[in-house]
Amino acid sequence: MTLTVSAALFMLLLDTTILNTSLPAMAQALRVPPLTLSAAITIYLLAGAAVLPLAAWLGERFGLRRVFALAIGLFTVASLLCGLADSATELVLARALQGAGGGLMMPVGRTLALRGARREDLIRITAVLIWPALFAPVIGPPLGGFITTYFSWRWNFFINVPLGLAAIALILRWVPRDQRTLVPALDIGGALGAAAGLILLLGGLEWSAHATGNLQARLPALTAVAAGLLVLGGTVAHLRRTPHPVVSLAPLSLRSFRVATFTGGTFATMCLQATPFLLPLLFQLVLGLSAVDSGLLLLPYFFGNLAIKPVTTFLLMRFGFRRVLVGAGLACALAIGGFGFIDPGTPWAPLVLLLLFAGCLRSILMTTLNTLMFVDVPAPQRAPASSLSSMSFQVSSALGVAVGAMVLATAQLAYGHTRLGMAEFQVVFIVVGLFCALATVSFWRLPDDVGADITNVPVG
Repeated sequence: MTLTVSAALFMLLLDTTILNTSLPAMAQALRVPPLTLSAAITIYLLAGAAVLPLAAWLGERFGLRRVFALAIGLFTVASLLCGLADSATELVLARALQGAGGGLMMPVGRTLALRGARREDLIRITAVLIWPALFAPVIGPPLGGFITTYFSWRWNFFINVPLGLAAIALILRWVPRDQRTLVPALDIGGALGAAAGLILLLGGLEWSAHATGNLQARLPALTAVAAGLLVLGGTVAHLRRTPHPVVSLAPLSLRSFRVATFTGGTFATMCLQATPFLLPLLFQLVLGLSAVDSGLLLLPYFFGNLAIKPVTTFLLMRFGFRRVLVGAGLACALAIGGFGFIDPGTPWAPLVLLLLFAGCLRSILMTTLNTLMFVDVPAPQRAPASSLSSMSFQVSSALGVAVGAMVLATAQLAYGHTRLGMAEFQVVFIVVGLFCALATVSFWRLPDDVGADITNVPVG
């Protein structure tokens, strides 16, 4: 069953990465600036975050198997609509539907794989579930560049149709039916509050990224961000006092879960997701590469993700969660900042080595964070923990794209340039690297023995 869920999540994550190398060509075909289409990525993540609070309740109410299959179906239909879009507006609206389906797939699928799992099996199950996040990006960028160059960017979406149908067939064949249980009524206030808060927050960030005028021009966007934070704050208070919240906040009382998903995990994941968005833009807009060449150049980055994967478990067993997170986090910050010093005169050998090194660090950090999330979570809390962790991932991913686009736009305005150049990319990679370094503060404060009963690392 874990392999079946992993295959469905592979389709979901492939769709996310396959577009990065295609954005400039898509923007040209739809007659909009390249940065404008970052909205197609951000709204996908935003819509997913908006439905995430419903995931645990829907899974309990209608059954995990049924909700998972329906989410895949929605994702597949929306992919078809994306491929048929004739304007940026149509594409963004279809991507919103796609994000809603994807937003349900991630937490429900993870809950399906983890329900009933023994604590000592968490590392093994997490290793299987994290493979799509590492393998899909390996073939996504070059596949997206190849399809865009030799066929059409529309086939980046059409490819999801047969994959989605196959995934539904596998789910219905291999995933057992759920047992009927009594479920409390839906917490409508919590669901609406969480959705509204996330939409205002992330929508405001995206809006601010494209408000290239003075502070007065950015004021509405910043107001939306502030309103989103206020609504989310009120929603958290509501969830804490209601007897049957739409998503339980109980897992947040566990320090390991809290650090992996929010305090440190938010900054780390934001940086890890911003980098694959920024690199294709750097390669095409600064180095002058085509979409297909840009995708091929990303192969060393994502090959590093795969190559280091078998070593990650050894590192955890040898050094423990805290040391691996701190070391990988700091090294990843340096690698990301290093991309800011790439220019057309950079030799290929050091560029490939930097991409390979950064990819290895990305894999170590992602796998360690995803494993740490559940080391202390008891079985009854795994469904809400899955929803909260998926929400954190979606929010962090949206923040990565939105903040990356916003820093690029702000730097372009500050330099007074008419087009993005090396100076703007140097600023954004340094800023993203600093955010990644900031995440290690939370990792450093973890106790030495966190997860020690799973890794068997001696403490003291």
